[in-house]
Amino acid sequence: MTHETTRRTVLLATGATGAVALVAACGGGDDNGAESTSSPTGQDATSTAAGRVLADTGEIPVGGGKIFKDEEVVVTQPEQGRFKAFSAICTHQRCLVSTVSDGTINCPCHGSKFQIADGAVSQGPATRPLPAEQITVEGNAIRMT
Repeated sequence: MTHETTRRTVLLATGATGAVALVAACGGGDDNGAESTSSPTGQDATSTAAGRVLADTGEIPVGGGKIFKDEEVVVTQPEQGRFKAFSAICTHQRCLVSTVSDGTINCPCHGSKFQIADGAVSQGPATRPLPAEQITVEGNAIRMT
């Protein structure tokens, strides 16, 4: 019976002291001692750490927004190149907002409206603003953080 020599075999054959040195030498760092940021899928850890891509900036109209039902978030662009995100859950009775138009985020349940720039109530019955959500814009990608 023949055995193929593997790294595991070499580690076992070198003893504990040699194995520790060999394992330390096989770390994911670069020549400067920095850790590798590659993940098993080939994506940079820095891009995955920033959150998954929610939308392309071109999908969010200036003066409007887009609702992401699964994430329960609404992303707006009150001015060219300025993006905001808010909870898509109305602060009145927790309905999911349904549209963004004429500068407001609109709830279909009881008619509450919220400003796209800051989530403030512009029409009740809601009395509290939509809570802000954290996003980052990297190039053309809008990411949840």
